[in-house]
Amino acid sequence: MHQPNHSRWIDLLEEEDLAFIKRFILSSGSLKDLATAYNVTYPTLRLRLDRLIAKLTVLDNQKIEDDHERLLRALFAEGKLDSVTFKKLLHTYQQQKKGAS
Repeated sequence: MHQPNHSRWIDLLEEEDLAFIKRFILSSGSLKDLATAYNVTYPTLRLRLDRLIAKLTVLDNQKIEDDHERLLRALFAEGKLDSVTFKKLLHTYQQQKKGAS
């Protein structure tokens, strides 16, 4: 089964994300085992997984056609940008994009 956008989202993942996904699969999806492997608490691991899910949702969203906007949204989903910074960067970028049209 061919998925034309498969490489698009996976290519945008960082090595750390790919390693996490690999360990998740190798632990048969057991969050308890994964928390033990990472030596963190379950809530900490769950937060990491939730952020990765949010990031994948953004990266896989076909309504967002602009790679720069997709990157900003992914960084926000990962918690690397706070909401104020994210909104400011996104607004500025969208204004510049409108001005260039």
